[in-house]
Amino acid sequence: MQPRQTIIEAFSTFIQFKVDNFGGWVTDPRLRRSMQQTMQQATSETCDRFWALYWHKAWQVQPNELATGHLAAYLQEVCFWVARKISLHTSARQAPVDLFQTAIAHLQRVLKNFNPQLSTNLKSYAEFAFSNIIKDTLRKQQEADICTDWALLQKVTQKRLIDSLEYTGIDPVVITNHVLAWKCFKELYAPTKTRNTRKLNKPEPQTWQAIADLYNAERKNQFNQSEACSPERIERWIITCAKAVRSFLYPTPLSLNAPSTSHEESTSLLNRLPSSEQDSLLTELLLEEETAKRNTQLAQLTEVLTSAIADLPVQTQQLLEAYYQQQLTQQQITQQLGIPQYTVSRRLSSVRQTLLKKLAQWSQETLHSSLSSDVLAGMSTVLDEWLTAHYHQSASSYRESL
Repeated sequence: MQPRQTIIEAFSTFIQFKVDNFGGWVTDPRLRRSMQQTMQQATSETCDRFWALYWHKAWQVQPNELATGHLAAYLQEVCFWVARKISLHTSARQAPVDLFQTAIAHLQRVLKNFNPQLSTNLKSYAEFAFSNIIKDTLRKQQEADICTDWALLQKVTQKRLIDSLEYTGIDPVVITNHVLAWKCFKELYAPTKTRNTRKLNKPEPQTWQAIADLYNAERKNQFNQSEACSPERIERWIITCAKAVRSFLYPTPLSLNAPSTSHEESTSLLNRLPSSEQDSLLTELLLEEETAKRNTQLAQLTEVLTSAIADLPVQTQQLLEAYYQQQLTQQQITQQLGIPQYTVSRRLSSVRQTLLKKLAQWSQETLHSSLSSDVLAGMSTVLDEWLTAHYHQSASSYRESL
């Protein structure tokens, strides 16, 4: 994959696939103009992380297609590499383009769950989130693929079935009939003991007749309808339910670059983004507010972690310097410090936990964050990023002083 060279490209271009592989970058003219105009208002040169946080802030304030488009463009590369990695290392044998579309279709969820107060790296969080989305989808799909229609309908809930039927656009009255038929199916076709509940066989003709008889009786009692329904129709309805559930759980991804299905306009969905530009004054205020807030939080974070490192034993500080500043491997650290490799590994893990506790405490007291497992995982990434940047800066300052 050819990397994008400028910030404007990073926030205005999209992957164009050639068969199942990367084929190049396609520029969205409106997003390019938007980035050019917004960057002209910036008072100083900024990096891609800043603009990712800026557009995420704009998306939080007012979720519009412009901010979503910029963020979708920015996360194209990380989404592609996650999809490609999983495609190569799973037995599902799905093409990277399919997994890419699966992940990018959940962009809104990724943006909603990203907390910029815990991490300034949207790409790192998106890599973690996209990976989980793809793996969860593959797991569910594998479960459905190995289930017969009859087994799948035994597992599905009534709410999921109704949602699935509504998704297909079926009339509400017809949905009511299908759901009643499904209830009768579950009541009369429920094997109690079987070694493989995923491979349930098609019901016998007498079972379909019993289901139809129960359905007709229930419909007469509930809806006062006397028209009889044949076993063949009941079977068709049950098969329709199964197909609707599969389609609802695993819809065909729609690419932002796909041509519109409208006869009036054949351009891609991205070309139909609204042309309204953000107000320049609001843009400037958001830039100033976001920059000041980030600088304050970074200064506080640096003070907390720097103080925590200063309280560590001298040998532990030397270990951190060797690992993050000199970028030595654990085996090289073993030779330099004269301690076993398992001790190096254990101490590195221990000191990370110590610093992570300090970071979590600061986050609770300053940002009022609740500490879930996902939040702690994000904090661990933030800590590694900070340690790398901190010791890299220390090494640069040392070289300049020589």
